[in-house]
Amino acid sequence: MELKQYVNVILKWFWLIAACVIVASLSSYLSTRTIPRVYQATTTVRVGQAIEKANPNYQEFYTSEQLAQTYADIVTRRPILEGVAQALKLGYIPNPGNITASRVPNTQLLQISVRDTDPQMTVKIADEIANQLIQQSPTASDTVERDRAFILGQIDDLKAKIEQTTAEMDAEQAKLDAASSARAIQQYQSNIAALDQKRNSYQANYAALMQSLQSGSINYISIIEPARLPSVPISPNVRQTILLAAAIGAGLAIAAAFLLEYLDDTVKTPEDVERVMGLTTLGAISTIQDVQDPGDVLVTSLAPKSPVAEAYRVLRTNLQFAGVGKANSVFMVTSTEAGEGKTTTLANLGAVLAQAGKQVILVDTDLRRSTLHQVFGMANSIGLTSMLLDESLGVHDVVVPTHIPNLRLLTSGPRPPNPAELLEHPRMDEIIALLRADADLVILDTPPVLAVADATIMSSRVDGVVMVVLMGGTRTELCRRAVQALRQVNARLMGAVMNKVTHSR
Repeated sequence: MELKQYVNVILKWFWLIAACVIVASLSSYLSTRTIPRVYQATTTVRVGQAIEKANPNYQEFYTSEQLAQTYADIVTRRPILEGVAQALKLGYIPNPGNITASRVPNTQLLQISVRDTDPQMTVKIADEIANQLIQQSPTASDTVERDRAFILGQIDDLKAKIEQTTAEMDAEQAKLDAASSARAIQQYQSNIAALDQKRNSYQANYAALMQSLQSGSINYISIIEPARLPSVPISPNVRQTILLAAAIGAGLAIAAAFLLEYLDDTVKTPEDVERVMGLTTLGAISTIQDVQDPGDVLVTSLAPKSPVAEAYRVLRTNLQFAGVGKANSVFMVTSTEAGEGKTTTLANLGAVLAQAGKQVILVDTDLRRSTLHQVFGMANSIGLTSMLLDESLGVHDVVVPTHIPNLRLLTSGPRPPNPAELLEHPRMDEIIALLRADADLVILDTPPVLAVADATIMSSRVDGVVMVVLMGGTRTELCRRAVQALRQVNARLMGAVMNKVTHSR
């Protein structure tokens, strides 16, 4: 399929696509109204004390990040959730599936998010989880606080001792610098060495206590940003849901449209006519509107300036190029099945040919379901069957003029019991010869090809055959069979007329 054909398919089924989009969107909107609104609140905590060094080392960052991840893992553990339920007097344990904890990359921050249909409850639970983490962390123990105070006291004591020992060493050094005897010098040097050893011991203890203090304080947890009351639910996302439903509806409708087109084996385009029937499209006739009586189809006479009448004039021109314009030509108009518009096409084609100055005789050879006389509002008491059964009747006895100048009509006449046998009678050849001699163009209206054998019988007696194809109504397989039947009797197929063409096609 070409791009234009894809576009035509979409335009043809646009009503279906639009309906599916509307139904899907409306259904999605109504369904989202029944879904409870879910809100989310987030509390942010910091794990570890603030790093105040100008150039903190990697180990300090890494340790804090690891601790943050550890606390993220225990947020949904039962001890924490039981503590939340008890503190808030919920009467139930919060669902772990509605709680998430995630570490902010490259920071000491941990975000605790809670989802619930009650926006106020999300705030309470999120903040209480943070409180439970603080209470149940090692830093919340009174023993740890006492140990911390003890260590701080020891650090202060050691700091004072280091300063005192340093002062004593400075005093001994001054004495050493002033001493003159070897014995005094040796004594002062010994004192300084002892003090230095003592100070080194103090400094080692000081460093150990500082390390112990830092390793304990890194586990500290504090709330940085309490949860805020959410005003907008996070789900359902009504707009996104409706757009998604509309997209799905449109996609399914488009897929269905192309599937229907694929399953539709009717002739829809001139390309189909060429591919299936091997015929050129001579004309494309739109649907005639406001047809209430049989005579209303004669649009070339009733509305000669209408687009449909113009389409018949284009058909006339194409037929003339196909050889119909030759003097005393006889051709027939038929179709695959009944109801494709062959009689309407024949009547209007005869009218535009007559309007062009041609002497035209229309002959109704559909002896089973004759309708051509109704189009022109004439009686059918005498006609073709009368000539076939009564050889004394001549052309001027049965051919009558219509209200259109240059256009005459030979009706089918009374219905015979044996139409096919009557059409095969040698008298039929004589009648065609008489009609040919009395007009520039003789056009026969025959029954559908596949309905009865009449069309194939008549096709061997005429100069050409024009097939009428109902666009979107004639099945391709039937078209093949009809063309095959005509070619088996060596009929000359001049082309096809596509009837009831719509703009979407």
